[in-house]
Amino acid sequence: MAESNNSYKWFILALVVFTNLFLTAIPTMGISVMSKEISDDLQLNLVQVGVMWGAVSLPGIVASLLGGMVCDKFGSKRVLVVGSLLAGLMGMARGWSVDFLTITTTMVLCGAITPFVSMSGIKALGQWFPSHQLGLANGVYSMGMALGFLIGSLLSATTLSPLLGGWRNVLMLYGLIGAMCSIPWFFTRVAPGSLHASGASVSFLSNLKHVAGLKNIWLLGLTLFGVSGAIQGALGYLPLYLRNLGWQPVNADGALSAFHMVSMLCVMPVALWSDRLGSRKRLLLFANLLIAAGLGLLGFVGGGLILAAVVCAGLMRDAFMALFTTMVIETRKVGAAFAGTAIGFTMGFGALSNIIAPPIGNSLASIWPGAPFLFWAALCVFGMVCLSLVEAGARPKDTAVGELAPVPAESGD
Repeated sequence: MAESNNSYKWFILALVVFTNLFLTAIPTMGISVMSKEISDDLQLNLVQVGVMWGAVSLPGIVASLLGGMVCDKFGSKRVLVVGSLLAGLMGMARGWSVDFLTITTTMVLCGAITPFVSMSGIKALGQWFPSHQLGLANGVYSMGMALGFLIGSLLSATTLSPLLGGWRNVLMLYGLIGAMCSIPWFFTRVAPGSLHASGASVSFLSNLKHVAGLKNIWLLGLTLFGVSGAIQGALGYLPLYLRNLGWQPVNADGALSAFHMVSMLCVMPVALWSDRLGSRKRLLLFANLLIAAGLGLLGFVGGGLILAAVVCAGLMRDAFMALFTTMVIETRKVGAAFAGTAIGFTMGFGALSNIIAPPIGNSLASIWPGAPFLFWAALCVFGMVCLSLVEAGARPKDTAVGELAPVPAESGD
C-alpha cells in the first residue's frame, strides 16, 4: 500500500496543479491583461479598476482561514470536490457583469470560494508528501501557478478574447474547465493517515486557538501581508502603466508574461535547493529582497530597463510562495494536522493586503506614474523585517509531514 501511495501522490500533485491553474492562476492574469477591455466595456476609471482587481481578495481575509479550518475538519478531498464546482461556476458568473457593481460583486463572491480550493490543495500536498519532498511538491505547485499566470497573460487578451468574442466568454471558458475539475477529485483516494479516514473529530475552535497562539505564524502572516499586496498591486497596474507610456498592447502584456516566465523557470531549482540547504528562511529573505528591488526600480527606470526591473521582481515570485507555504507547514507545532488552519491564517493577512494595496497604489499615480511601485516596494521591505524575526523551525529529514504530531498550543510558542 505504501508503494502504491508513493506513486499516487504524483497524481494528486498533478490534479492540485491543474485545478488551481484554471480556477486561480489563468483567470487572475487574464483579468489583468483584459482590464483595458473590461474597463472600456464597463466604463471604469483607474481607481475603480484597482478596486475591482483587489475586490477578489476582500472575502479572502475570512475565507482563507475558514477554508483552512474546514479542510482540517472535513478533509481536503471533500472540500476540493465541492469547492472546485462552486468556484468554477462563480468564475463563469464574472462574464455576465454589466457594470462596476456587478463585476465587483462577482469578483468578491469568486474570491470567497477559491481560498477553500487553494487551502485544501496545499494541505493535500502536506498529507501526501514527506518532509524531504515537500519543498519539491510545493515547488511544482508554484511552478504550475506561474505557468498559469504566463498562459493567462500571454493568451487571454491577444488571442482568446478575439477568438471567443470578448473578455466575457474567456472568463466563462476558464470557469467551466475549473468546475469540471470536481469530477476527478470525487474519485480520488483519502489521504494516508488522514484523521478523516478514521472518523476522528477535529474542533474548529481548538485548531484556531492553537495556530493563533504561535508567534511565528503571526510573523509569517505579516510577511505575506507585505509581499502579497505588493505583487497584487503591481501586476494589476503594470499593463495599464506600460500602455500609458505608449507601449503597444502586445508588448505591455509581454512584459507581464516575462515576469511569469522567469518566475516559472526559477521556482523548481530554488525549491529543490531549499530541501537541501536546510534553511528556507534565508532563501525567503533573498527572494523578498529581489522582489522589492525590482518593484522599486520600476518607479524610476524607462525603456529597456523596465523589462530588466520586471525580470528582477519576477525571478523569485513563485519560489517565494513555494518556500513560504512549506515554511508554514514546517513551523514548530503546525505540521499537516494544522496545515490548513495555519496556511489559511497567514493567507488572510495576504488577502487583506491584496484589498488595500492596489487601490492605494493606483491612487498615487496622480503624483507621478511611477509612485505606486515605490509604495509596493516599501510593503516588501516591511515583509522582510517581519520575516527576519521568524524563528526557523527544525525540519525532520525523513518523516512525512502528515505524520508529525504537534505539541498542544497551551505551552506557547
